[in-house]
Amino acid sequence: MNSRENQLKAFNRLLDIMDELREKCPWDKKQTLESLRHLTIEETYELADAILENDLQEIKKELGDVLLHIVFYSKIGAEKNAFDIADVANSICDKLIHRHPHIYGDVVVKDEAEVKRNWEQLKLKEGKTSVLEGVPISLPAVVKASRIQEKVAGVGFDWEEPQQVWGKVQEELSELNEEIKAGNIENTEKEFGDVLFSMINYARFIGVNPENALEKTNKKFINRFQYLEKEAKKEGKELSDMSLTEMDVHWENSKKFFK
Repeated sequence: MNSRENQLKAFNRLLDIMDELREKCPWDKKQTLESLRHLTIEETYELADAILENDLQEIKKELGDVLLHIVFYSKIGAEKNAFDIADVANSICDKLIHRHPHIYGDVVVKDEAEVKRNWEQLKLKEGKTSVLEGVPISLPAVVKASRIQEKVAGVGFDWEEPQQVWGKVQEELSELNEEIKAGNIENTEKEFGDVLFSMINYARFIGVNPENALEKTNKKFINRFQYLEKEAKKEGKELSDMSLTEMDVHWENSKKFFK
């Protein structure tokens, strides 16, 4: 691994390149905070994909893309005389020191849960009126549900045991089934949402990240279905011309390769 000196040289090199691109490249000169936003979101998802694939070389590349965006935003901020990369770095340093009094102060904590509780309490003392203020509105629903549950748990609003949460899942499933039988679409949607919310909460209690779990299932399904498509083509058939029984043979075989 690189020394701290080489790490700083590499970061300084990136800053120099950003300065030059902003001055000389027509595309880079044209970019704004707003025009970069959707690209940043895309890069973040690409990083997330690489993490799920556990592809360390790809993670390195995607981290570089994300870092470029941070430097790019900071360069634009400097041009507006609003902030620069030093302000960005110092801001997060100050926040980390303030929110880790058990490291940089005399507070004593016994475990991770207590660290999280202290973190949320400190945020409220900083002027936030709700522990949920830090949950971005535009987050995908599964991620948002996870963050909501983590944050309220951080101030003690939580179940005590996993079986209690599983009981809640069973309760919500029963209520969903009742609304399905009643044929009330609006209430069915609400109860379905409650089932998902309770399942996401249960995932937290059993140590599973629901977003990662669902995405891994998505990838597994895609791989199995594409295997089915390829096998059908080998037989000179279209899926639309095959029976479910015929397709199921290839689907079951796909499980040998994609688990």
